[in-house]
Amino acid sequence: MKGAEDVEQETAPERKPPLQRKRFWQNDMEAVLGIMAVLLILGTVNVMSSSFVTAEMRFDDPYFFLKRHLIATVVGAVACLVFARVDYHFWREWMPIVFVLTLGALAYVYGFGVEVNGAKRWLSLPFMQMQPAEGAKIVTIMIAAASLAKNKHGGKEIGILGLVNPQYLAILMLAALVYIEPDMGTAAVVAGVPVILFVFVASLKKYQIFGLAGFVAALGALFIHLQPYRLQRVLTVWDPWSDAQGVGYQTVQSILTVGSGGLTGMGLGVGLSKYAYLPEGHTDFAFAIFCQENGFLGAFAVFFLYTALAVYGVRIANKASDIYGQLLSFGIVILIVGQGICNMLMVGGAFFVVGVPLPFISYGGSSLIFTMIAIGILINIGLVGERAERMREQARYEEELRETAPRPHVGLRLVKK
Repeated sequence: MKGAEDVEQETAPERKPPLQRKRFWQNDMEAVLGIMAVLLILGTVNVMSSSFVTAEMRFDDPYFFLKRHLIATVVGAVACLVFARVDYHFWREWMPIVFVLTLGALAYVYGFGVEVNGAKRWLSLPFMQMQPAEGAKIVTIMIAAASLAKNKHGGKEIGILGLVNPQYLAILMLAALVYIEPDMGTAAVVAGVPVILFVFVASLKKYQIFGLAGFVAALGALFIHLQPYRLQRVLTVWDPWSDAQGVGYQTVQSILTVGSGGLTGMGLGVGLSKYAYLPEGHTDFAFAIFCQENGFLGAFAVFFLYTALAVYGVRIANKASDIYGQLLSFGIVILIVGQGICNMLMVGGAFFVVGVPLPFISYGGSSLIFTMIAIGILINIGLVGERAERMREQARYEEELRETAPRPHVGLRLVKK
């Protein structure tokens, strides 16, 4: 008969930490996908509504632009899923090849591209026309993020001279090729977003920031003065009605189009400005037609969606697994939301006319595809960051189990004789 217990050793049960399923608005990646899906639906409806008159007049097919928009949407959806599955570090490793391909595509466009309205910006493909400059926007963000992350990871303090390096020289080369297409608006985006990332990361003093801003403004003024029509566009922002039938015509018509929508809009397909009143009503000025048919409430809904996209994009950036992912996420958010803000201001007459589309809403296959690719990269950054966070949580949980587990103690066994 035993008078005491044997040697006992308690072990903690094997279990994983409870990981509850997040709700839709709490899961950053799902929220970004949902926002993109809603914007795609709104954009598809707006492309059909704003383009069928022009398509009928030019191509005798009211669905001409819609069919190409749907093709771009399918291609963009596939590309988004692919880029969401591929680890974003892969593109950093293959960046030299990606850069050379982008540089070659831009050079080929300049020499042999499809010319429209005096500009060579497109490559002719069997099912659509591709604009390499849209891809250059993402490539330059990757180059800038990799360059800045390397210096930050190495513990270097980045000063104003950090802009003078081979990576930013490569960015300048891509921007220059876009500029000579000519496309100053896209070139400003290609070079501008990397500079904004640099300002955020670098350890600059106030006078250096103001000096850099002044230099950029002077450079922009110089390029504007090189072409008289650019200067006229800038000057007419202050008073477009001074030349309402000339340079200010597009801005005046855009303002009238937006204002005629009122609170709730005229209704889908009922807008009048698409009937040859507003030039580029399905591309750069598609948001004006959207406001006319959906009113202030519809415009506010789009603005809210872009705001939510910015919020969730920043949340993904904050949870990224490394500095490169953080900078790449911030760059993508600045690219998409920044273009949206510029386009809305332009449509409202508060910014001069520049060829920057409203992502997801304006017609443009290349812009749509590469914007969806950018969203795919953003989602992958979030997935990699979430996976790293789960691994850290698992490690912390197992460490806590080891620390709180009862220590084994020795009991004496008494045997009755």
